[in-house]
Amino acid sequence: MSLVEQLNNALPQTQCTRCGYPDCQRYAEAIVLGEADINQCPPGGTEGVERLAALTGQPVRPLNPENGLEGPRTIAIIDEDWCIGCTLCIAACPTDAIVGANKRMHTVVEPYCTGCELCIPACPVDCISLEPIDLNLSGWASWPQELADLARQRYDARTARLQREAVEHDERLQAKAVKKLADLPTHTKGTEHAPEVDRKRAIIEAALAKAKARQATKA
Repeated sequence: MSLVEQLNNALPQTQCTRCGYPDCQRYAEAIVLGEADINQCPPGGTEGVERLAALTGQPVRPLNPENGLEGPRTIAIIDEDWCIGCTLCIAACPTDAIVGANKRMHTVVEPYCTGCELCIPACPVDCISLEPIDLNLSGWASWPQELADLARQRYDARTARLQREAVEHDERLQAKAVKKLADLPTHTKGTEHAPEVDRKRAIIEAALAKAKARQATKA
């Protein structure tokens, strides 16, 4: 097992981004590359720093307060009286812990919530708050390994779903562009302005090229 994977396994998998990186995996990679310190994960707390120190051979150091402070595990609570069903919190949640539909009340599935806080700034009506589970426990003491494993599974599943949906979206747009390009003579029938036809063809061809470039990047 690579050092990156060992470090990622030692992280709490809250995917909160407070370390300064998009997710726990990226933070682990940054540590190995020497771009990040081992004391940038508030959810892991002091024990988390000790875990990373043991794996990297670096000395244990206090949490960097710029990344946040160690605290009890929290879960997000949505005030259903104020929720407008905008779905922004659903899009922000890294573990798909929030369920609901457009213009319908949203709710948090407690076992899936990592307390990452990412839904709070996303809410336009400020109807989400964080509630501590146990004020006497913090860091890894409040976040058992089974919850970390579940959070990672759900984050990985969400990431795979979003990637799949992005590919399907690009494929639909590409198919639509191909169809429009083939039907261009029909759409421009009767026009005497050849430059306008050429302009539309150029726009469609540029869109196709951009879609193919995105697919090549994701491959």
